[in-house]
Amino acid sequence: MPTQTKGAPGRPKAQTKVEPVKKTTAFKRKVVEQQHAEYEMMRPSGVVFMLPQKGVTIYDEEKNTIREIRYCPNEPSVYVDDQSDKALKQSVIFREGRLFVRRDQPNLKEFMQMHPQNQANGGKLFKVVDKKKEATDVLEREFVLNDAVSMVREKNINELLPVAIYYGININKPVNEIRYNLLTTAKKNPTEFIDAFDNPKVKMRSMMQQASDYQMIAVKDDGVYWFDSNGLIVSVPVGQDAMDVLVRFCMTEKGASVADTVMEKLEKLG
Repeated sequence: MPTQTKGAPGRPKAQTKVEPVKKTTAFKRKVVEQQHAEYEMMRPSGVVFMLPQKGVTIYDEEKNTIREIRYCPNEPSVYVDDQSDKALKQSVIFREGRLFVRRDQPNLKEFMQMHPQNQANGGKLFKVVDKKKEATDVLEREFVLNDAVSMVREKNINELLPVAIYYGININKPVNEIRYNLLTTAKKNPTEFIDAFDNPKVKMRSMMQQASDYQMIAVKDDGVYWFDSNGLIVSVPVGQDAMDVLVRFCMTEKGASVADTVMEKLEKLG
């Protein structure tokens, strides 16, 4: 019989090393508070404006007295009576309406914070620039604008018509044109536009405008009348808008019956 030779035993299979699953930690954002400050003029001041320092006084609550302040870079205090006899005053200059105070100028920052012309102290000359507040305000405005635009796009045309009438938009146009005009209006004042959908005056004006269009009422300069009987509904004072007067009247207890009558007639028209 042929002899079978056994081959050399093969190498043992290498065991795959399983790496332990590393636990991921939540990403933490470190917020670094900037200590510098920025101020801006609240009125036109030209390219260069030097902030007056002579005779600048404030009320010191701790000492219950009026004290004079001034900016001296090498002095530890902004109070004149705490400064040395050789204190050197330095000009505080706004350039193109702005003043930047570095973090290593704490006495200048204190002087600006305490200055009576600072808006925070009731002054009307300059104010601190709050970058975080500005960013928040801008973000809020963008969100409100986005909401207003979404309402124009997503709301049913029947929901949009009362608002369109309130803003004086011609509703006898194609739907897309009405939406376009509403979009233009929404962008001008998005907050007011959004509020208009829940404003009872908007709904009332829409209803009264439809009553006028269907010749239920006659809107004249001196008053508003029932179209069929010419009976006076409400008088209009000289110089006032007749529709505005009618809307205000119908939202009172006295004019509620007029609003109810108009509503019933419009509902019958379908």
